[in-house]
Order: sequence, then structure tokens, then C-alpha cells
Amino acid sequence: MKKSTPLPWLVWINIFLLSATLISGCSQAYYGVMEKAGVHKRDILVDRVEKARDAQADAQEEFKSALEQFESVVYLEKTDLKMAYEETNAAYEDSEKAAETVSKRIASVEDVAEALFVEWESELEQYNSAELKRLSQQKITETRSRYRKMLAVMHQAEYAMAPVLTTFHDNVLFLKHNLNAQAIGSLKGEFSQLQKQIKSLIGEMNRAIDSSNDFLAQLQ
Repeated sequence: MKKSTPLPWLVWINIFLLSATLISGCSQAYYGVMEKAGVHKRDILVDRVEKARDAQADAQEEFKSALEQFESVVYLEKTDLKMAYEETNAAYEDSEKAAETVSKRIASVEDVAEALFVEWESELEQYNSAELKRLSQQKITETRSRYRKMLAVMHQAEYAMAPVLTTFHDNVLFLKHNLNAQAIGSLKGEFSQLQKQIKSLIGEMNRAIDSSNDFLAQLQ
């Protein structure tokens, strides 16, 4: 009988982390184990900010793709309207999933950031040198300020997705209930509105991405 291969230590850590999260629902268990593995909260924050930034870039592409799909239905006069609806609905659902991912990524950034700042503040009491303590406090204050600015821009981009999804959903639903050429014609005005919304959303997302890059450059 073939012997089973021992799992690498990193896999065991991941199994423990998953179990700890499911049982206790406490992020501190995760951070504690990662700390023992040499991965500090600062490292996790950098990783999560990068993932939130990348999720926003992915969401941009999904919204652009959805707009292109909607445009093809409205202006290219597809003859298979059922297929047109299914493709447009799929594009909407992909955008919705991308938006959900962005929200989850931002929430994960907030979780580790707050844990990190609590840790840094508590460690100030370990200083014997008043000057070093003052400098450290100043650094924490500056980093927290930059973080809050970045987070605010992230949330602005996140909130900007909701009205776009609402408009898109209404149009997809209308298309589902009215699979005829006349209905397609009435959607042309709706397309113009959606186009403006997505353009504004992309601008918000670009600002959030730039803000994330600035924060990462200063943190690292």
C-alpha cells in the first residue's frame, strides 16, 4: 500500500486557520498563527490592500464588458432576442459578483488594519525612551491618517457600484419581460444613462486604485 505523503507545514497552518475561523469566527486566531509563522499584520495589510486594488481593476473590466454587451443588444439589432437577454443577464451577474468581491476585499482590509493599529498603540507603552515613543506615535498617526483617506476613497468607489447595478438590473429585467424589437428601441435612452454611470464609476475606481498604490508605497 502506498504511504500517504505528509502535508507541508503551510498546508497544516491553512487547515488550522480555516478551523479556527469556522469555530470561533475570530480574526485574532488567524493573525496569531500567521504571526508565529513569521507573517505580521503589516504584511497581511499590504497583501489585502493589493487584493482590494486588483479586485477593483477586475470589476472595472466586468462593468465595461457588461456595457459593451448591453450596447450590442440595443444598437446591433440582434435577431435572437432570447440569446441577447441571456448574454446580457450573464454580463450583469458577472458585474454583480465582481462588486461583491470588491466589498469583501475592502472589509478584509478594514479588519486587519484595525488589528494592526491596536497592536501598534499597545506597543507604545513598551518604550523606555520618551523620544522614540514620540516618534513612533507620530508615525502611527500619519499612517492611520493615510489609511483612512485611502479607505474613504475605496468606499466611494464601492458605493458607486450600487446605482449602476440597479440601473443595469432594471434594464435586464425589462429585456426579459419584453423580448421584441420595440422594447429594444426603448432601451436606447437607458443605455445612455448607464454609459454615464459606468464612466463615473470607472473614474471613482481609478481614484481608489491610485490611492491604494500611494498608501502601499508609503507603507512599504
